[in-house]
Amino acid sequence: MKNSFWSHPSPDPDTYSLFRGRFRLETSAEVEFRVVGSAWYEAWLNGKPLLEGPLRFALDRPEYQIERVLLPAGEHVLAFHAHHIGEETRILKNTPAFLWCDVLAADTPLAIDWRCLPLKSQGSKTRRINPQLGWIEWRDTRLEPEGFETPAFDDSSWTPPVWDASPLPDPVPADLGSVQTLAHRLKPCGQGPLAHTFGYTTDEPAFVFHSRDRVCSELPAKGLWRRYDLGRVRLGRPCFRLRAPAGTVIEFALAESLTEGRVSPYINLSAGTSCNLDRHVARGGEQVFRPLTPKGGRFLEVHVVNAREGVEFLAEEFLERCYHAPTEATFHCGDSLLERIWQVGVETYRGCAEDALIDNPTRERGQWVGDVASVGSEIAAVAYHDLRLCKRALAQAALCPREDGLVAGMSPGGCVYLPTYAFQWAVAAVDLFRLTGDQAMLRELWPAARRNMDAIRAFWHEDGLHNVAGWNFVDWGYRAEDGPIDTACNLHYLWSLRSMITWAKAIGEPAEAFQAQELELSLLLRARLADKQRKGWEHIGYHCAALAMRLGLVWDEAECLAYLERHLLACFPNNRSAPRNDDPTAFNSQLITPYFAHYVMPLFIERGRMDFVLDQFRICWGDYMLAEGRTTWIEVFDTRWSHCHQWAGCPTWQLSRYLLGLRPRCDRAVGDFDWILQPGSCERASGRLPHPGGGWIDVGWTRDTEALRCRIRTEKALRLRLPDGSDLTISGETTFALPELALASARRQASRETSSV
Repeated sequence: MKNSFWSHPSPDPDTYSLFRGRFRLETSAEVEFRVVGSAWYEAWLNGKPLLEGPLRFALDRPEYQIERVLLPAGEHVLAFHAHHIGEETRILKNTPAFLWCDVLAADTPLAIDWRCLPLKSQGSKTRRINPQLGWIEWRDTRLEPEGFETPAFDDSSWTPPVWDASPLPDPVPADLGSVQTLAHRLKPCGQGPLAHTFGYTTDEPAFVFHSRDRVCSELPAKGLWRRYDLGRVRLGRPCFRLRAPAGTVIEFALAESLTEGRVSPYINLSAGTSCNLDRHVARGGEQVFRPLTPKGGRFLEVHVVNAREGVEFLAEEFLERCYHAPTEATFHCGDSLLERIWQVGVETYRGCAEDALIDNPTRERGQWVGDVASVGSEIAAVAYHDLRLCKRALAQAALCPREDGLVAGMSPGGCVYLPTYAFQWAVAAVDLFRLTGDQAMLRELWPAARRNMDAIRAFWHEDGLHNVAGWNFVDWGYRAEDGPIDTACNLHYLWSLRSMITWAKAIGEPAEAFQAQELELSLLLRARLADKQRKGWEHIGYHCAALAMRLGLVWDEAECLAYLERHLLACFPNNRSAPRNDDPTAFNSQLITPYFAHYVMPLFIERGRMDFVLDQFRICWGDYMLAEGRTTWIEVFDTRWSHCHQWAGCPTWQLSRYLLGLRPRCDRAVGDFDWILQPGSCERASGRLPHPGGGWIDVGWTRDTEALRCRIRTEKALRLRLPDGSDLTISGETTFALPELALASARRQASRETSSV
């Protein structure tokens, strides 16, 4: 990578460096800053925060972020505080330390005089946050130069950097908006005295923090603590301005939920030791304490370990890292619980949206295809216009293939290969085309799609697809069938073949090979399912029955739906005495997950069972998941998993689509919609949806004895296909009535479309 640089040629893992670059403008100009690095950095321009990053990237295609600022003539100073992790994480692969920064005015690169300083303040490799993420900060700020980011700072003793530090290709611009930093002012919800109870601080930092005495009824207090509720799980950094004596130790710890009323800096299901905290030693006097690297949690606890007198809290904030601002989309139906469930889904999605749509903000921050291919893109499309996080996830999965061409199920850091996610990747691309009309994306990804399907086809036999190498994830608790053929895996493969047929036709590529494969697999699966059904639906199983119905392979839909209902009602949290999903490695047929409800609930809705689904939302998401003050969705129906996982949020998109009635069909034309209203016994609903072409659509309806009275107001024109096959073009505001007979027709049409996809 030409013009990449670092402070020295072979830095140790978990070390930090400072960089300052001076440049001059002869006249005022809009200046463009292009930046990428090997690990986390924070940048300032003339002493003010400019950006932080990097955006995650595949090693074959580094991507820089862009910020533009209008600057006056004169000298300006860029400053960076940058980390070298030296380990692979879920976010980025391990690569030699580097920064790369281009500064342009009027498209002309500016000359920058760079200086650097390796820091000695970090206690390197004290602890990993967990095996999926980087290192905790263990900093003595007395060893860091004060005010280094300001223009007046004297950097004359600093040295020039080492150039061409990275062997990677030159970076390209990321197709992504700016990730925002949202400041939240904090007030403590608890505070008190503090005393040590366990060992040396480096023995086990997380346990030392967790076990401190926060009451001090018997031990003498030598410090103090404060606890804060951030309102929901957030990714970000505390930013506290304190006055404290030199040598005072300040520790920040985060947790998604409280353990026995306190913050415990352990991260559950980390597959190894974890330590979700940072430690700073004060230089003395008034100082801002702000960890460099963001971490996730809802509850923040601050420990002032070795001082009580002379410590003042002057300002307390949390700087959230979030891609989306609060949405302007809305949903109302007169049921406050359903409205709250809708909103929690949006906020959980926001909590999992940074430079990627991530698994969760605390445990790993990984970009999984399954999170995008299922719920992620659908929630994004009912709440926001910008779906580039979803597109980027598919593109980066294609950039990180397995040797045989199988796209990555998790990328670009620490890639994981899941054949079922490779199937879903193809489905997701076609779904995103339906939501956006982005044909260029389909063309760009087509070569990777062909290689992906070739890799899968290598495992084909005359009796079906045999187990594809990798983790064939269907759902938590799902047990793959004995033998080489798994029915659920083959059903996902069939879905991907149908998507590839649609994909090929959309961009004018040959589809005959996929059509032949689809027909062959459809016949095999029909026979396999029929053989199993003779022994009863339980021999087909919950997951296979739902996928088979979704793909039109079920001959008795009423019977299948009755089986799915029995299964749902027999499982926790409908049946509170049923087994719990308490172990990711356990298999149990009597389980349901919020993730798989993405596939199951539309089967009921589109066959006139909206009331059953709304009751499931109220019981499983409302009564259970929102209990005890939770404000984001748990990963599964068990509190021992992640407490912020957007793939559990299917009620949000299903309420918006089916109770407001508009489904985008940008595959036909941007601004085309199908009318898919399924009101159940609801008396009214209203809300706001993003128009894929820009602007907002306000939808509302009320029920009387004869019809639904509907109103649609749109900032941009749209074309609505009604249940009788007619089209209605709407520009501005339109009202129309939909007789109850037409609603039944809509249900039948939705069912037919589901079976034919």
